[in-house]
Amino acid sequence: MNLSEVAHELEATFGERSERDAALGELTTYRVGGRASIRVRVESASDLEVIGKLIAKSGSQFAVVGRGSNLLVADEGFDGIVITLGDGLASIDISGTTVRAGGAVPLPVVARRTAAAGLTGFEWAVGVPGSIGGAIRMNAGGHGSDMAQSLVTVRVVDLASGNQAQLSLADLELGFRSSVLGRSLVVTEAELALAVGDRAVAEAEISEIVRWRRENQPGGANAGSVFVNPRPDSAGRLVDESGAKGLRIGSAEVSTKHANFIQVDDGGSANDVAALMTAVRAQVRDHTGVDLHAETHFLGFASHVAAAAGAQRVEDFA
Repeated sequence: MNLSEVAHELEATFGERSERDAALGELTTYRVGGRASIRVRVESASDLEVIGKLIAKSGSQFAVVGRGSNLLVADEGFDGIVITLGDGLASIDISGTTVRAGGAVPLPVVARRTAAAGLTGFEWAVGVPGSIGGAIRMNAGGHGSDMAQSLVTVRVVDLASGNQAQLSLADLELGFRSSVLGRSLVVTEAELALAVGDRAVAEAEISEIVRWRRENQPGGANAGSVFVNPRPDSAGRLVDESGAKGLRIGSAEVSTKHANFIQVDDGGSANDVAALMTAVRAQVRDHTGVDLHAETHFLGFASHVAAAAGAQRVEDFA
């Protein structure tokens, strides 16, 4: 099947939730990048099963986009199917210290809802703009904690086959900003185990995290930390030490407020961001001997371009 035939089947099944030649930049916090051949919004695990079976039958390229807070889409766009998760996968259920959250729920929402319920252990996530699904895939973290500290199980749909499965924390093999979840495995729901706490204390901690981030990190069009910290060191410190703070290529600039952030001008270019990442990595390597790797995921880039910018997964280049 060609993409036109795939688009026709998706339109027949999902109606107006399926769109051809769809803008992608607006789905990312960088606000730059090209278009997708097809974009479809799913509202359930069953929807994902249908799409998975169609992908298996057609061999189409595909990608899942959540909050877009850790994604760079090439200016040339993506010749395939982009799947986004709708409100049907954004529910939150709190029962005692057990929290069940859909894959599309923003982390700050979970942080605030659980704090308001008198639970502690997820306050750190208020400053992370991603979704539950994306956060599990990269074991997102901050302020001394990460997803691995509270995650119990996840439910996923494998887009390579259309099959559903439940995975335990051990199955996920969560490491520092990493997991075994490839791009075909979509998190539809996660179960978290938190602890009973004091609502006022938890909400005060959330306020302090928000204050700290506003004071120490730039606003505007960026995707948060660009490079993974090469523990025990800091990527931001290495970029600063190498003299790359404030470096600019075209519409992209290394933030002068925090050296591990890249800002993009309004109407800027994703390819400028990738070129700047490549230049920063080279400068850091030349000055410190450290080879930085990107937290950013890449979509629509040629493999050699994404690899030069520090991408860690070959599958993310498609």
